Order: sequence, then structure tokens, then C-alpha cells
Amino acid sequence: MTTGAANSLNAGAGDPGGSEAAKAVVPRPTECEDPGPLLRIVKRQEIAFAAVGVVNTALGMGLTVMWLAVLGASVPPAVAVVLAYAISIVIAFVLHRTLVFRVRGHMIRDFLRFVGVNSGGLLMNMVLLSLAVSVLHLPSKPSAVVVMGLVAIASYFGHRYISFRREPVPPPSAGSGAEQF
Repeated sequence: MTTGAANSLNAGAGDPGGSEAAKAVVPRPTECEDPGPLLRIVKRQEIAFAAVGVVNTALGMGLTVMWLAVLGASVPPAVAVVLAYAISIVIAFVLHRTLVFRVRGHMIRDFLRFVGVNSGGLLMNMVLLSLAVSVLHLPSKPSAVVVMGLVAIASYFGHRYISFRREPVPPPSAGSGAEQF
């Protein structure tokens, strides 16, 4: 049984009536018992998420520079960005899936949701930065840093509750013969 399921089941231990709210299993985004190598080191999923984000950002920058060099001046620079993004989003997905959220199964569904959350982050970044600079007349560079921080936080929750969400495993019913002695 996962930690989340154990916590949910224990929530009703002091409730002799066993209310429905106490019996509900809270959805957990992970299904692996083993925290994995990164979470053994950093202990917190949020820090692991940030660490993978830093690695992926550096990878994206490196890939963009590499593609700019490989493609040369005859190809628009945007092509280098698209190629770098196409590679780095797959790597980010694998790293977040295996090192941060530790889920299994539903690979294609998870990837499509991951791309959707990342696309939402890009849109959020564009809108908030435009509002900060054009409407509020704030300086662009500090605004960009603040907006990127907000987008990173929103992305964490998006990936936790959308990209890598797992349905709860219901507790065994009282008459199912699954009681443990």
C-alpha cells in the first residue's frame, strides 16, 4: 500500500462511525514505494523538480547553441530553438517521470499531458510578462525573472496533478475477504 493510501486509511482510525470523508482515498501522483535516487538525496519532490528543471534548462540552452552552430546562418534561428525544444521536452519528461514523480504506465497519456502543461506554462509566461511590461510598465528583466518563478511553481502543480496524476486505489471493502490479521 502506498504512503498516501496508508495515510488516508489511518485518517478514520479515531472515528468510530467511519465517516465517508475519513474513508476516502486521496489521489497521489506517485505509485512507486521506492523514492528513487534523486529523492533519496534531496528528500523533497519540489526540490527534485527544481533540480531537474535546472538540468533541463541547461540542456535546452546547450542544444540551442549546438543547433545554431550545426545549421549555420542560412537557417532561421527559430529552427534551432524548435529542434532543441523537441529533444529537451522528451528528456525532461523522462527525468520528471522517473526521478521526480516516480510513476508507471500511461506513457503516451502522461506525455501528452506533460506537453500540454508545458504549453500552458509557455502561454502563461507570455501573457504575464506582457502584462507586467506593457500594462504595468514594470522593468522587463526583473519581471521576466518573477514571471518565470511563478510559471515554474504553476508547472510543478500542473505536472503533479495533471501530467503524472494517478487515480486513487480504493481500500478493500469490508466483506471482500481482504482483511489482514
